Amino acid sequence: MNNQNIFYNLVGGFTLGILISSFFKMGFSFFILLLVLSGILFVFGRFFSRPRSIIILISIFILSFSLGILRYEIKEVRKNNESITIFIGEKIVMEGVISEELSIKDNGARLTVTSDLVLFSSKAFEINEKILVSTGLFPEFKYGDRVKVAGKLEKPENFLTDNDKNFDYVNYLAKEDVFYQISFAQVEIISRGNGSFIKNILFNFKNEFIRKLNILIKEPESSLLGGLLLGAKNSLGSDLQADFRLAGVSHIVALSGYNITIVAESIMMALAFLPKAFSLSFGILGIILFAIMTGGTATVVRASVMALLVLLARSTGRTYDMTRALLLAGVFMLIQNPKILVFDISFQLSFLATLALILVSPLVEKKLSFVTDKYKLRELLVATISTQIFVLPFLLYKMGLFSVYALVANLLILPLIPAVMLFGFLAGTVAFASVFFATPIAFVCSLLLSYMLKVIEIVAGLPFSSLTIKNFPISLVILAYLIFFIIFWRLRKDSRQSSNLH
Repeated sequence: MNNQNIFYNLVGGFTLGILISSFFKMGFSFFILLLVLSGILFVFGRFFSRPRSIIILISIFILSFSLGILRYEIKEVRKNNESITIFIGEKIVMEGVISEELSIKDNGARLTVTSDLVLFSSKAFEINEKILVSTGLFPEFKYGDRVKVAGKLEKPENFLTDNDKNFDYVNYLAKEDVFYQISFAQVEIISRGNGSFIKNILFNFKNEFIRKLNILIKEPESSLLGGLLLGAKNSLGSDLQADFRLAGVSHIVALSGYNITIVAESIMMALAFLPKAFSLSFGILGIILFAIMTGGTATVVRASVMALLVLLARSTGRTYDMTRALLLAGVFMLIQNPKILVFDISFQLSFLATLALILVSPLVEKKLSFVTDKYKLRELLVATISTQIFVLPFLLYKMGLFSVYALVANLLILPLIPAVMLFGFLAGTVAFASVFFATPIAFVCSLLLSYMLKVIEIVAGLPFSSLTIKNFPISLVILAYLIFFIIFWRLRKDSRQSSNLH
């Protein structure tokens, strides 16, 4: 029994406990039962069994499995607050503070309001609850505004997507402790600046940065740039977002570990003349500053952790150590919020894409050694093929949409993303001092963005650009990843044997 076996048992058991608890109500009693069983097996394995290691490993696995169940049950306790349920279906007036960054769409705004006071039938109730509020675009709301909201309190409901896939909207909101909503609400601002001082600064800077970009670059190019730089895809429009899905490039406007890795590696390339330790340090600093600039939300922090791991793996060449680091980072994220494992697709895709870049890319690169490395062409091709293939089974299960020309579209677009992000960042930064001097930089960025949008439009409009697969079973997803890991294990084994021979 070695430390590696113990590590994988702890990670696997804890994750499996959360996974099963996401679908079945296990309860604290079952946790206690497993805890006792784990203790009995450990004592038996330690003093009475031969070989000891197998029984002890099983006891460790059961222990970590039970801890996964416990963590999920603790998270579930939060939704059992019944003090507000008596108002469901009733028209209420509540007061609270906008506690998260706003989501702005073409037809309105969505606010996450943490209430502290509910008025109903001339009575006041002190209730602390996050409520999703849908309202108009005006007045212009901001994070930290104290607001008065009037409307009908409801519980969210699941719905079917355009591809007839059932979207678990209830648990999607529940992962952030949102269990109630008010649609078509009347909202009045009472006061401003009531949120976190640090978050206020971050979100104000982010919004001002986006405003500068909107002045410099026309739509829809500015919205695309906002998505690339800051994950701000609110105003892309439904038609353009549909083209992104058909072309298989939706990921470029989702703030993922891949996007942030591009930022860091661009910094490192610009500072390649420095010793490796210095360029790596500046790359890491770039990720931290980028996370701060984009608002430091939970999604951004998760993506930044993924990006740091990819950066360290590529810089040190210790891909297998980074795999363990990735798993450990994933566990810490699950400890912070266990519901992201099943109900947060951005975490799932970011984790899979990062795993592909760490594990699969080195193996694919050996098969593509004939491709020139000039202008990072081979690295780009390897990263694109690795991530596209590795996340495909999961995307088919979740989205039910297969983009036929996704690989082509990504190869035509991804080489330009570092340049677009660099020019966009420079334009927005310079604009704080002078819009006049930022205009030439923004013009170059705008040309590149126009090219990208044209590629997306052409690819999305090609015959049979996508196939809809309504019922891609989870069993095929599991089978696909089992095959992937068997292939990976074989290739890794062959690589080790080849290294030993030489």
